[in-house]
Amino acid sequence: MSDQLDPIFLIQRVYLKETSLEQPNSPAILLEQESPTVDIQLGVNAAPVAEGIFEVTVTATVQTKIKDKTVFLVEATQAGIFEIRNLPQEQMSQIMGIACPQIVYPYLRGNVADLIQRGGFSPVHLSEINFQAMYEQQQQQQQTAVAEDAPRTVTQ
Repeated sequence: MSDQLDPIFLIQRVYLKETSLEQPNSPAILLEQESPTVDIQLGVNAAPVAEGIFEVTVTATVQTKIKDKTVFLVEATQAGIFEIRNLPQEQMSQIMGIACPQIVYPYLRGNVADLIQRGGFSPVHLSEINFQAMYEQQQQQQQTAVAEDAPRTVTQ
């Protein structure tokens, strides 16, 4: 009989945690004939909620502008609560940085497109994201930052 427990990975809930739509220059900006520029920012965060229970959030900020005036600004945070137990510590950050966001993100994409459309605009569809590549890039940036902050020894 093995002393090792089986790994557990369960989705407890996926929910829209926060959302906002701002149209600070309406209605005048809606009469503009120029096509707006679109800027999209994404972020991933993970935090423990209880023993073996974690909340993972994916946040999107979508801002469209014509010249220097905002057409609309959408900020949305989609969250998931996950039960994750009996995994080696080195796998936990990968699960919370790759697997969990991949589960939550499609809900965020749909909610953002719907909110923009309900605001009277053509929906903006967020692109598919390779969360593994994003995670690996963040890990590389952290390693580079640690290496740059490390004390240097000079030998003569």
